[in-house]
Amino acid sequence: MASSKSQSRILDKSGKEITTVGFERFGFDSEVPFDAVRSLYLQPHYVRSANASPKPGSQSEEYQSDSIYYPDTQSISYTTLARFPPVKLLPPEKRKRILVTGGAGFVGSHLVDRLMLLGHEVTVLDNFFTGAKTTVSHWVGHPNFELVRHDVVEPYMTECDQIYHLACPASPPHYQFNSIKTVKTSFMGTLNMLGLAKRTKARFLITSTSEVYGDPEVHPQPEDYWGHVNPIGPRACYDEGKRVAETLTYGYHHQNGVHVRVARIFNTYGPRMNPYDGRVVSNFIIQALRGEDMTVYGDGKQTRSFQFIHDLVDGLIALMNSDETRPVNVGNPDEFTIGEFAELVREIVEKVQKEDGTPLARRVQIVYKPIPKDDPQKRRPDITRAKQVLDWQPRWSVRMGLEEMVRYYKAKMAEGSI
Repeated sequence: MASSKSQSRILDKSGKEITTVGFERFGFDSEVPFDAVRSLYLQPHYVRSANASPKPGSQSEEYQSDSIYYPDTQSISYTTLARFPPVKLLPPEKRKRILVTGGAGFVGSHLVDRLMLLGHEVTVLDNFFTGAKTTVSHWVGHPNFELVRHDVVEPYMTECDQIYHLACPASPPHYQFNSIKTVKTSFMGTLNMLGLAKRTKARFLITSTSEVYGDPEVHPQPEDYWGHVNPIGPRACYDEGKRVAETLTYGYHHQNGVHVRVARIFNTYGPRMNPYDGRVVSNFIIQALRGEDMTVYGDGKQTRSFQFIHDLVDGLIALMNSDETRPVNVGNPDEFTIGEFAELVREIVEKVQKEDGTPLARRVQIVYKPIPKDDPQKRRPDITRAKQVLDWQPRWSVRMGLEEMVRYYKAKMAEGSI
């Protein structure tokens, strides 16, 4: 694990220390201490080595499981959680029943953590195609929490006040694995959840994607840009699936009066990203931590903008509780070329390894390979609408977020789970 000394103060883009995440907007308070959120992913949340004991009275002893990892035999002895992290005690009129589809995935699990810490009742639906129970296992058994293995392609009945519909594979290897199923999930899953929202009069938020803009001819992309998408390419199952899901969402809004919110999410990174899903951030960090050469596809001149997970969760909660029904881009407008980004990851990994006393023998090199088909050259959000109507903009710099993620992956490697 990283030492407390190396986990120095985290500063936002303006140089202010980040002590909390979230804020109060539109009558909904989403602010929680950053340390409480961080403790759910940066400590070994379900294992510790047989020879490492938490300090008496430490938060890791109080709120983490006592499962033990045996490095010599590569085995693990699980146990149940001793005590749940403290959650706000909300009066009944402020406590909402919130359904999160895809809640065991990367983005979903962080949203669930925040909503649970805030004291709401959360039900997670997930079929665990790309999600994992371990991302939310620290809440299983909590009276405010329910985890249901369910595929949203099938209808689901429950009572709820808000629905965050995140369910859909979002990385190319996963959504291309079964492209028909991806389209089916986008359409049927959204149809079923909108039907539930209509019946329960719940507010419905769908996480759409910057992929609806395809390989854009307008830069940066505002929400009223219609996109430039290949409808029969290898990425079409996801791009067109999300586009038709938006169509369906607005159909229910105009025809049935369902309260809808559409978040178009741009590239997001952070702890709990699947290290093997082919995304550029996790690829770079894992390769650098292992001392392998970092692979850049193409000439490295294509650009991306990356937002940190805590900023995204802030934006989703703000949008859900606002009165904005138009699509809203949620992303970070700071743009990097992939080549620059690889160098930044290498620098941060070297910094963390040096601070933890585990520097590599040789410097990791950056190697270039051919670019995949239909890979967009430019992707950057115009977040004017989010700033104006949600009073939201990213707080985390790419550098600070990457350091957080490097520490997470490094800890996971040390405990044998990556």
